[in-house]
Amino acid sequence: MRAGVKYEMMASVKPSSEVEITSDERRREGEAAPREEPRAAPAASVRAVSKSFKKTRVLEDIDFDVAEGESLVLLGASGSGKTTILRIIAGLEEPDTGRVLLHGRDVTDLPARERNVGVIFQAYALFPRMTVEQNIGYGLRIRRRARKEIRETVDELINLVRLEEHRKKYPSQLSGGQQQRVAIARTLAYKPQVLLFDEPFGALDAQMRVRLRREIHQLLKQVNLPAIFITHDQEEALEMGDRIAVLNAGRIEQIGTPDDVYNRPETEYVATFLGAANLLLGVVSGGNVEIGTAAIHAKGETDRFREGQSVKLVFRPEDACLSKTGRLPEDCRRLTNGVVEEINFVGAYQRITLRLDLVARPAAEGQPPLYNVAIAAPEKRIGVPVAVTRPKPEAVANRLEPGDRVAVGLTAFRVLPNYTLASERAGRILDTKK
Repeated sequence: MRAGVKYEMMASVKPSSEVEITSDERRREGEAAPREEPRAAPAASVRAVSKSFKKTRVLEDIDFDVAEGESLVLLGASGSGKTTILRIIAGLEEPDTGRVLLHGRDVTDLPARERNVGVIFQAYALFPRMTVEQNIGYGLRIRRRARKEIRETVDELINLVRLEEHRKKYPSQLSGGQQQRVAIARTLAYKPQVLLFDEPFGALDAQMRVRLRREIHQLLKQVNLPAIFITHDQEEALEMGDRIAVLNAGRIEQIGTPDDVYNRPETEYVATFLGAANLLLGVVSGGNVEIGTAAIHAKGETDRFREGQSVKLVFRPEDACLSKTGRLPEDCRRLTNGVVEEINFVGAYQRITLRLDLVARPAAEGQPPLYNVAIAAPEKRIGVPVAVTRPKPEAVANRLEPGDRVAVGLTAFRVLPNYTLASERAGRILDTKK
């Protein structure tokens, strides 16, 4: 103890002739700078994984990490490869190339039983002749754990999933949501390194899905385990995921937070698959995007494009603003005028179909005009249809009727290259509220 005190005192007193050496001087003299603390390894990692079945490529260079306590949602249409990724992580399929790591340990060549991964399927696979507590403790019993440990673990998990009143019931006596919670508790019992959810809410009705999503999201935060969900439900992905990876034809189109993926889509596929989006074909001209005879200022957005390059203007229905008087809010950039064609009431908001005034600019010789759309109807309709949504308070305060002529502006939009391949990368977000 005294030696420690003496050392601190000696270190704190400098001789008058001593000069303090700065960190810059240390570097000049070749001394090593203090090392930063190493970052914790991701809880789960997929590295450059590819997979083919016969001659069909189902996964191509899949790469992502999942942090401890994070929920990652793999979102994609049927056949996009999301289930194959889940099976490869679980050890039920082998990748052609690439690696799977759990807490920094390469488990690519390990069988499923040695990976300590919990999988919750859409079919809960509960044992019908076992009670709730017997189902939860089953995994511990086959692992030959002590009876006291099994009893304590089962009690803790039953409390965690709030099934205290149902512990003696059989699966047939439970609701779909209660069965799902039993399946999760049974998986948590043997303390897996990562949880995998294979479309866990698909067999439930709409109200039950919403309630159970919230319950499971809170539960995962309590247990602080990494989780990977697969789904084709956009609303489910936005609510459940800390991050979302959008898959298309075996490739990850974009991975990011729900806000990033929804408001800053990197590709046309992401913009149109995750929520509704309007796409207008235009060209870059002098810091603007010209769409027919209309133009919207996007200087920062168009710097990366060459003059005259073909692009697509992408905006969400809720990012459009309408005005019968022609006066738009300061944060709303004017696009063009339009005519209200149809109005639908959808509960909390109003969905409007507009036809924009985008008469074609002079086309190249021998080419049809870009915008001169005639719709087969009792009377000829000219214009480009777009969808706009307005919240109920705005719809009540500023009523519109079919046939009304309005000014149309945008609060936020994206400009994407007009590539034919949906997987090509895009530009940046332009948010006029900033």
